[in-house]
Amino acid sequence: MAKITFGKSSSSMLPWLGLALILLIADQFTKVLILGYYRLGDATTVTSFFNIVRVHNTGAAFSFLASASGWQRWFFTAIGVVAALFIVWMLKSHPGQKLFSFALACILGGAVGNVIDRTLHGYVVDFLDVHYAGWHFPAFNIADAAISIGAACLILDELLRVRRAKG
Repeated sequence: MAKITFGKSSSSMLPWLGLALILLIADQFTKVLILGYYRLGDATTVTSFFNIVRVHNTGAAFSFLASASGWQRWFFTAIGVVAALFIVWMLKSHPGQKLFSFALACILGGAVGNVIDRTLHGYVVDFLDVHYAGWHFPAFNIADAAISIGAACLILDELLRVRRAKG
């Protein structure tokens, strides 16, 4: 049996796991609201460029593989679980790197949120619809936004790391 320790490195990753949990709760709470108050395809205009909609995404980002025969549900679920485990390991290994850990926590919260959807429903609940002059960005959710912010922060962290190494 593996021994669980709560030394310096594991306790210092707790704030990052806490952030991931907050994002996960916000994601799941908003999805429960959408599932409870909207039927598939329903939409509410909020502004001239933003709607709340109910969309089911059986694929990945931008509905990639959404029209596949169903195998993608478990494939993307497995990728999400593996990514979450890897991220927890990375957080344990690098808890003092604030921007890096913030990025990983955002990605972790989002990935777990979408894994929960795929497991419970067979699809991801998307509901944020940004549009302009008839063009619609693919609908997304809090988990997707957290993953995107995390990815941008990972890129920024790497650019800053390279800059520090050169200077």
